[in-house]
Amino acid sequence: MNRTGWKLYFTLPIFSWALYDFANTIFSSNINTIFFPFYMTEAIGNNEVLNQIASTFISYANAVASFFLVLFSPLYGVMIDRTGQKRKYIIIFTIIAAAATILMGVFGGASFSGKWFGMPIPLVTVLLLFVIAKFFYHSSLVFYDAMISDLGTRQEIPLISGFGVAVGYVGTLVGLTVYPFVGDDGFHEAFIPSGIMFLIFSLPLFFFVKDKPHPSPKKEPFLTGYKEIITTFKEMKAHKNIFTFMIAYFFLNDSIATTIAMMAVYAKTIVGFSTGQFILLYLVSTVSSIIGSFIFGYVTKKTGARKAVYYVGILLLVALVIATLAVNGAMFWVAGSMFGVALGSMWVTTRTYIVDLTPENKRGQFFGLFAFSGKVSSIIGPLLYGSITLAFADYGNIASRMALGSLIILTAIGLLVHRRIKEE
Repeated sequence: MNRTGWKLYFTLPIFSWALYDFANTIFSSNINTIFFPFYMTEAIGNNEVLNQIASTFISYANAVASFFLVLFSPLYGVMIDRTGQKRKYIIIFTIIAAAATILMGVFGGASFSGKWFGMPIPLVTVLLLFVIAKFFYHSSLVFYDAMISDLGTRQEIPLISGFGVAVGYVGTLVGLTVYPFVGDDGFHEAFIPSGIMFLIFSLPLFFFVKDKPHPSPKKEPFLTGYKEIITTFKEMKAHKNIFTFMIAYFFLNDSIATTIAMMAVYAKTIVGFSTGQFILLYLVSTVSSIIGSFIFGYVTKKTGARKAVYYVGILLLVALVIATLAVNGAMFWVAGSMFGVALGSMWVTTRTYIVDLTPENKRGQFFGLFAFSGKVSSIIGPLLYGSITLAFADYGNIASRMALGSLIILTAIGLLVHRRIKEE
């Protein structure tokens, strides 16, 4: 018998699991989307050309973190299937990510003399710490996402997923309470409180969510997991829908990951938003994400995850078109709100669809492979964006419009591939 309403959402394990979404979204919004890009623009850019160079550094730093995730995320999935352990690795990776975030604040405010690679030592150190923090943040999510299948029945999972995403975006609102203390400069001051909040709100999962007992944990060397991944790829014909969706997810996630990383700089340098205006837009898009994730939890349950993913992709496509063509703040407000709905709903629908498509005995491995697909795309998108802004920097703001426009093409490809998935 399925649990319904608040009885489902406020059981201690599910609410503690959802609070981790609350915690990691503080990192995602404060560090990845807002204050790290603002810090880089403050440190490097003071005209149209240097703003494009700052965009290139931001996108390349994201690409480097994603490169290491490409190497390791498939192995994480194999580890889940072998041992059943998720909580242990979430704890370890979260502590490392939070510590690196706090150190970003320490070094961001430092005034060391000297340079590395032609750049000030504090700037280079913050860049390296960002790569470390982002790598371990995303590593924890492989285990966190796989944990959802232990929390409820197949019918309950879309609702649990939607609840987690909605609670996560409330975390965005709480994370942004640091802004009044930071203001319009000295953006490194947001790093330390963001890292502390990330860690504090992760604690309920650390203590109150237990791993599902695993019948026969295997103890084998970490890197031998690649053999199991190769075997899974050889079985592609038996899992055709899964691999087709993985390709579609590659292109859709490419657009989302790149937009998340670059939207703050784009809004400030192209549309002319002040820091305060962008924070307000981000708050509105976050509320849109909360509403959208709850609604799409029910849409997914009613129409099925396959159709729900397609609807979200269409919404994403329209948002990117409006943002690329935006000539005033009003157009970007519309695009930002639509992107907020698409962002929250994409996590709800794709996470549910993976559970629908994958066999239980290989579910961890497939979650790892989807993380692999997502992280490969998280290399390609930022590299493409950063390379366009670098190559066309002399053209000023047109370079950023061209870079964002490239994401429209990627989203369209993702939707076309998704249509090839056969209904089961």
